Amino acid sequence: MSHRKSQLDIQGMSCANCSQTITQALTDLDGVSEANTNFATDEGTIEYDPNETSLAAIYTAIGDAGYSVISTSVSIGITDMTCSNCAETNEEALEDVPGVIAAEVNYATDEANVEYNPAETGREQLYDAIESAGYSPVRDDDDGEGSEQEQRDAARNEEIRRQLRLTLFGAALSIPLLAFLVEKFVLGGGALPETVFGVEFGWIEFLLATPVQAVLGWPFYKNSYTALVKNRSANMDVLIALGSTTAYVYSVVVLLGLLAGGLYFDTAALILVFITLGNYLEARSKGQAGEALQQLLEMEADTATVVGDGGNEEEIPLDEVDVGDRMKVRPGEQIPTDGTVIDGQSAVDESMVTGESVPVEKEEGEEVVGSTINENGVLVVEATKVGSDTALQQIVQTVKEAQSRQPDIQNIADRISSYFVPIVIANALLWGIVWYLFPQALAGFVGALPLWGLVAGGPAVAGGTVSVFEFAVVVFASAVLIACPCALGLATPAATMVGTSIGAQNGVLFKGGDILERAKDVDTVVFDKTGTLTEGAMELTDVVPLGGARTATDGGNAETAADGGTQAVGGGAAPEAETGIDEEAVLHAAASAEASSEHPLAQAIVVGAEERGIDLADPEDFENVPGHGVRAMVDDEEVLVGNRKLMCDNGIDPSAAEDELERLEGEGKTAMLVASGGSLLGLVADADTVKESAKEAVAALRDRDLAVHMITGDNERTAEAVAEEVGIDPENVRAGVLPEDKSDALDDIQSLGKRAMMVGDGVNDAPALATAYVGTAIGSGTDVAIEAADVTLMRDDPLDVLRAIRISDGTLRKIKQNLFWALGYNTAMIPLASLGLLQPVLAAAAMAFSSVSVLSNSLLFRRYTPDRDYELLGFLR
Repeated sequence: MSHRKSQLDIQGMSCANCSQTITQALTDLDGVSEANTNFATDEGTIEYDPNETSLAAIYTAIGDAGYSVISTSVSIGITDMTCSNCAETNEEALEDVPGVIAAEVNYATDEANVEYNPAETGREQLYDAIESAGYSPVRDDDDGEGSEQEQRDAARNEEIRRQLRLTLFGAALSIPLLAFLVEKFVLGGGALPETVFGVEFGWIEFLLATPVQAVLGWPFYKNSYTALVKNRSANMDVLIALGSTTAYVYSVVVLLGLLAGGLYFDTAALILVFITLGNYLEARSKGQAGEALQQLLEMEADTATVVGDGGNEEEIPLDEVDVGDRMKVRPGEQIPTDGTVIDGQSAVDESMVTGESVPVEKEEGEEVVGSTINENGVLVVEATKVGSDTALQQIVQTVKEAQSRQPDIQNIADRISSYFVPIVIANALLWGIVWYLFPQALAGFVGALPLWGLVAGGPAVAGGTVSVFEFAVVVFASAVLIACPCALGLATPAATMVGTSIGAQNGVLFKGGDILERAKDVDTVVFDKTGTLTEGAMELTDVVPLGGARTATDGGNAETAADGGTQAVGGGAAPEAETGIDEEAVLHAAASAEASSEHPLAQAIVVGAEERGIDLADPEDFENVPGHGVRAMVDDEEVLVGNRKLMCDNGIDPSAAEDELERLEGEGKTAMLVASGGSLLGLVADADTVKESAKEAVAALRDRDLAVHMITGDNERTAEAVAEEVGIDPENVRAGVLPEDKSDALDDIQSLGKRAMMVGDGVNDAPALATAYVGTAIGSGTDVAIEAADVTLMRDDPLDVLRAIRISDGTLRKIKQNLFWALGYNTAMIPLASLGLLQPVLAAAAMAFSSVSVLSNSLLFRRYTPDRDYELLGFLR
């Protein structure tokens, strides 16, 4: 039994009991022989059997216990991969490195994403593992030769150039051989001389084919050796090496007179030329598929104009900008990095981040995103995020991580690919032997099929022109070469790469290919109200003292209230109510109590009071009552501001305000009761504006037969008023839901068998976002909500929910097209080759272009825009 010992850096421990809890959680795992945790050093050691448990399970156990372990994630470029089996080999090699928690290798992007324990391993060990598996990692040597991304781009470009050089070299020597092939199979032979300058024609073919076999064949031989000997697996290179070597060696044996038969030097060389040409086109296509992300990165500014304390300006490289630096941005310039406007006003073009073409007005105090374009005014921006923390870099990182997390449909292709090459070789051997043993019977059977004739007319015993052994060799080579696991391996990751890039270009970020696959399956969309369907910018609209006088603050003239009091509109003073309580008293108490709250409703009340010149008192003993309101001491009196439940819980009867509550709530406003010293003073009401696109988004979702729900902590009447305005059925509205109960409400919806997408923006939405089948955060939302979500919408537009579903649906359709082509190609072509109906060189050409066709089909998807549903040929109109 093998054992492995790991050191862990643990975070979150506060006492010795914490270390005991972690130790117990670890010892409960199967395969753990010893675990120790030291609270004083925040470290732990564990000895375990890697055959029974894994480092990932250890990290999960500590996380489930309520603590965290430090880990590092890294992305490594890998060259030399030729099929999905290569990716699997690298994945296994990386997972075998002590300290690696998880590894995912993507053949389409030529990248490995590895999470590891930095206390146990590092980049060098990961590089060594890849090299030991027989592949070449792109090393980030920190030697000043450019960023890691630049090194990867250089490596990919060098690979494209290498494949092109090999293709041109092979083509130059193979053009004469192609002429010989045409003469042999099209003209029937006899047109070329038997000798050239006294040298037999066969030796001329040998001299032309041998350099091709040596130079173009060498990478396939090397990779085949690595796969078979080192990794004990068979991949695409093994098939190519087998097919081309069979034709070449057979021809050498015949040329030396050891065996009677024809020469296939032309076939051996052209096989390698076609395959290498396919590799060149595939490498180019991979680069094009990732161009969208590269274009985003290229939009970054190179320099920033930093303003010093004395007002002096200095232009410095972007990587020297620090958080807190003040940067001057002139009209037409890029905003160098994320920050806050501290001076100036301008319109900013944020289309490269959000996809929204209309510039956004920015003024002092508002946030701006790095790399966006300042349109018409001078801005002074204080940097808040730099380097890898900027929004642009986070977008790119999110998309890369999404591309590394493949959809579940990829598991089908992976299972097929793992058995594909051995089955193909076994099939080729079987049919080669069967043709050698029963040539006449098989030739008669194939001849009766409504297909073209056998290669070379078939074996001589069946009326053909080649020997039985030679025909069996041809069948073996064709059956090996025609099979293409590459197309199968590229079908999903290529489409996923394009789909996630389309999302990024349209302000929709998917956290993984699995999320991209899942989004299309939702049948219910659940919106949070505030900040999602509404603007989330609350405004004080009404102040109602009890006793009759109330003030509506939305402009107009004084009116007579329904209960006989006077309504002063536009902020004018209302007459004192019979109880001696006026608007100013109500607003003073409410705003003073709410002054310590950060809730949008509270801030609207405070701003409304300040605009009316009301002096606020400093609240004492402030307490937030989640989902109900606030409590505070104001002017030595206990003031309560909140809903009916808050009043009832504190022994105050809210019935006297019921009529006004119902009126305000019926208008879609959020009304709050105000009490002081155990008595009701009156009400204040805030209102939010429904987003312009909310009604259109709800209608479009319902047109797709999706159920649309709304969850809100607001009261039932206000919620129903908003729901009616945007077009949500009243029975699909859940009002008065406390923050901690939103996830339970979502569970209730999903318990009916629904697959729900939750759309929210606030901290209190995070649990529901994590619970949902697909959690979607509005981009203006809190970091907590975005972290918990599966999909992030960079704009505040509810229509982007529909775009996310459309992108998901289109990507999965494209994946299925690719898989249909890849599986259909192999299903159709392998039997044809096995029946002796394909020349080896034609089989090689077909195999080379099958993977290129899958990539090309995925690249066509780049033209799709999610403003409409994806159609197979819609983008060609």
